[in-house]
Amino acid sequence: MFEEKQQRTELDLMGEFGLIDHLTQDVKIYHPEQTLKGIGDDAAVLAYEKDKKLLVTTDILVEGVHFDLTYTPLKHLGYKACAVNISDIAAMNGTPKQLTVSIAISNRFSVEALEELYVGMKLACDRYKVDLVGGDTTSSKSGLFISITALGEAKQEDITYRNGAKEHDLICVSGDLGAAYMGLLVLEREKQVFLANPNMQPELQGNDYIIERILKPEPRTDIVQMLKDYDIKPTAMIDISDGLASEIMHICKDSNVGCCIYEDKIPIDPATSMTAETFDIQPTVAAMNGGEDYELLFTIDQKDYDKIKDLGHVSIIGHITEANLGMFLMPRNGSPVPIQAQGWDSFR
Repeated sequence: MFEEKQQRTELDLMGEFGLIDHLTQDVKIYHPEQTLKGIGDDAAVLAYEKDKKLLVTTDILVEGVHFDLTYTPLKHLGYKACAVNISDIAAMNGTPKQLTVSIAISNRFSVEALEELYVGMKLACDRYKVDLVGGDTTSSKSGLFISITALGEAKQEDITYRNGAKEHDLICVSGDLGAAYMGLLVLEREKQVFLANPNMQPELQGNDYIIERILKPEPRTDIVQMLKDYDIKPTAMIDISDGLASEIMHICKDSNVGCCIYEDKIPIDPATSMTAETFDIQPTVAAMNGGEDYELLFTIDQKDYDKIKDLGHVSIIGHITEANLGMFLMPRNGSPVPIQAQGWDSFR
């Protein structure tokens, strides 16, 4: 007897985050005394010590989806693979401690190539004082796959989730936004030039900053430490991997609040703005939807305004509102614009 044909739902109809919610909606926690936070934040939170909690996060990078080896040196790729996981630990207001690395490789890669990949990983571990403690290696029939799990720790009272933002909280962001996306566009443009004429040399002069931002991002563990030094406890926090719009929507959804972000307060580097003009893109669009900046987006209580207003590397870009007021971007001129997530989605 033939089985009745089952309905098929295409991945792009659901999107990355919709798929995650769908697949994990029935996941049960059997050890709540140890699993304090499971799926749904930048890292899981596990209780295995009396005074500190274990943070766990994992990420996978797939050739052709997350990176292009045409313009991504293996050393930079190894560094970035570690950095994006360390960033998730920082986003929980924690301290990274260990990494495990698993890779799947095809026979087109040599031992020397993998050595270069691991040089980058070791550089990241050295910079952020993280132990590389294990992993796995296997073969792949196509391309390179990198899966990294990062472990960190934090005192329970220091851990910052996405769901703690409250009405009137200030919205803050570290560093500047949009540079990584502009760097990616430059690299993609030069790749197309090379494919059309392999004798042409890439024109990358003057784009050092934005290219470094896409190829070698730096997790903002320094911001985590600075906030502790100034006795500022964020009420909610997330790292910006998918664009400012997507990340503030995560915080608002999980915290059941709305927000207002002011366009003229969003920090954008001059190099980002100038490059955006060459691509006929508004710099704000790059900041809101570009992604891969790996800066920290966080909210703080208004009482901490005097502590943070003069801190370097942090900008106050808006405030949290009631949920029924929605999520809006206040442009320099004109009416408020509803915020929509148009950043990176691996299934779209």
